[in-house]
Amino acid sequence: MPRPFRHPVPLEIGGAELRDLVSACMDRLAPWLDGLNEQPAHSLDGSHKVARAFDEPMPERGVPFRRVLARLFDRAIPVSLNPASPGYLGYIPGGGLPSTALADLIADITNRYTGLWMPAPGLVQLEISVIRWFCTLAGYGPSAGGWLCSGGSMANLAAVVTAREAKLGEDIDRGVLYTSEGAHHSISKAARVAGLPRRNTRVVPVDASFRLRRDELARAVAADRAAGLRPFMVVAQAGSTPVGAVDDLAALADVCAEEGIWLHVDAAYGGFFLLTARGRGALAGIERADSIALDPHKGLFLPYGTGCLLVKELATLRAAFSEAAAYLPPSQEDQEHWDFADLGLELSRPARGLRIWLPVWLHGASAFREALDEKLDLARDAAARVRALPGVRIVAEPELSLFAFRVEPPGMNATEFDAFNRRVLARVNQRKRLMLTGTTLRDPALGEEVFVIRVCVLCFRTHADRMDMLLEDLADAIADPRG
Repeated sequence: MPRPFRHPVPLEIGGAELRDLVSACMDRLAPWLDGLNEQPAHSLDGSHKVARAFDEPMPERGVPFRRVLARLFDRAIPVSLNPASPGYLGYIPGGGLPSTALADLIADITNRYTGLWMPAPGLVQLEISVIRWFCTLAGYGPSAGGWLCSGGSMANLAAVVTAREAKLGEDIDRGVLYTSEGAHHSISKAARVAGLPRRNTRVVPVDASFRLRRDELARAVAADRAAGLRPFMVVAQAGSTPVGAVDDLAALADVCAEEGIWLHVDAAYGGFFLLTARGRGALAGIERADSIALDPHKGLFLPYGTGCLLVKELATLRAAFSEAAAYLPPSQEDQEHWDFADLGLELSRPARGLRIWLPVWLHGASAFREALDEKLDLARDAAARVRALPGVRIVAEPELSLFAFRVEPPGMNATEFDAFNRRVLARVNQRKRLMLTGTTLRDPALGEEVFVIRVCVLCFRTHADRMDMLLEDLADAIADPRG
């Protein structure tokens, strides 16, 4: 018989022990949360040293929990970008809404299985309700449905596979996918993973507002059909990652309807602005898409790892992903009850819907709507004020809450502009009150590749005071980018 020995924290902890562990976490988390306004928006100083400190073998025996927490909060967490900061205006942030952690705590400890309806009907049904909320928001009808996943990249992959199955069947070598210069890189990756030849992904030019050009799309489709290929999918943008551009979704829907092509809208960033009147105006026509990618961890401010794919016809998702296995219960025949394993790539999955359902019930949809309306206001006001700074040209206007600009000082030649803008960006970020990012893109106004600075206002903690800081730090950096 094996000799027993005592562990510092046994695997089978009870309620009292769990309460103590959670209390110890809160001793660290509460002051961290209360101090977010004063924390830097990013800090990567000493990153290699910190990384080396965590390159270590598996411990044989447990260590006191407060010592574990100290390593995390004193070393790992501070040396990072800080998307939870109100000054984080870079990339497209995930929100980190604290109430979502309550849902995750419940889901992780109760540990219910939601790949199928039968093992946890209540939790699966509330997730179905969440997806139906989103379908209603998108303007879809009762035959629509979807699947919650880890993020927009997985949603885009599932959309490409679904469109491939619906439009091409087994004949995928001649299938052609069309997207724009502003498409997220997950689109081309999804096409590869779905088995499409690299040569069969078309990047269609954009107009002066970075929107996919309908005339160029129609021309490309006609040329490919004449060459014996099979155009099957168009991926439009509802808030592109580089500049936040929103394609003319109604016009693209017209082309796809005429040509019998699947229209997918990547609305990972912009989709939840549908909660607002201005967002619905900007995204008009999205209800005509065959599928839509959403990221609740962006527009609903949830923690990373929360994505969604919607499809106008749930049957198309089932046709693409459903598989039978003798060791599983039979699939649900009731159309009101879904087996998520039949709708996506996962069999094993957590109660993912709870991390959306609980915060929405706790805060109400109006809280999210008001926050998104505020972000639209902040971005427009900031763009107007940035435009007034010396030498600034707005390259991409804020269609939603993201805009891009470039500083072009008089007396400086074009070849110096990129280096100047990189210095401006670096100096703003040196202060660490804000985190901005840049990108290289083809500027329609110049017809050439340029470097631009981006401002993405999407953190629910970002308010007017951070826009004031943005203007202060930008003005100082433009005046003396060497700083």
